[in-house]
Amino acid sequence: MTSPLNAVITGSTSGIGLGVATAFAAEGWNIMLNGFGDAGEIEGVRAGLEDRYGVKVLYNGADMTKPEEIHALMAEAETAFGQVDVLVNNAGIQHVSPLEDFPEAKWDAIIAINLSSAFHTTKAVFAGMKERKFGRIINIASAHGLVASPFKSAYVAAKHGIVGFTKTIALEGAEHGVTCNAICPGYVKTPLVEKQIPDTAKARGMTEEEVVQKVILDAQPTKQFVTVEQIGALAVFLCSDNAAQITGATQQIDGGWVAH
Repeated sequence: MTSPLNAVITGSTSGIGLGVATAFAAEGWNIMLNGFGDAGEIEGVRAGLEDRYGVKVLYNGADMTKPEEIHALMAEAETAFGQVDVLVNNAGIQHVSPLEDFPEAKWDAIIAINLSSAFHTTKAVFAGMKERKFGRIINIASAHGLVASPFKSAYVAAKHGIVGFTKTIALEGAEHGVTCNAICPGYVKTPLVEKQIPDTAKARGMTEEEVVQKVILDAQPTKQFVTVEQIGALAVFLCSDNAAQITGATQQIDGGWVAH
């Protein structure tokens, strides 16, 4: 493993992605951020990480539904850093709705951002990682990559898909020093989860507090949200030499959800 490493993290301007980016920066690694949001706030995040940890932090606002923009993002990272050692496919959106009312455009967008974007980013760096005999690819899946919940057909389909994609890439990289693993978080209090609380309340005919207690945290035996710091620490470990023989794995960090 070389140091410092150079990492691309999609969907990293907030939530889990930003938690992973912060953990990587704390290790002294260079970071390419990606995601949507207020330009001023994003610049504050970028500059803050750079100043605090003394690393190179860049930002590219590529739309993860557009392959040409994804290709440009990855090319910029390779040009700026010389190579990409770590790729974290984290970008994701959610929509909660009964199937008969599920908008087709939402289905297409969720599959594109949550699943297809990982194909495009991984394809862009995979040959280089294999040639250098080192690479770490982490796909942020979900407990919903292993089990299902009602009203989340596109999200569950995409996350199950990303778990299968992870296993395939792990096999293709296994003899070349390239690992690929999926982190499967339970509920993390991120903007994505906070946004789906009112949608779930509407779909289930419940209050928002009832959704938190009876739907979200009910799924996790610990009755606690997973934190972005915990996910960041797991991602750092999966990039370490001690994790070199962990590949094709689904790393659950879900408060016991899938143990039900």
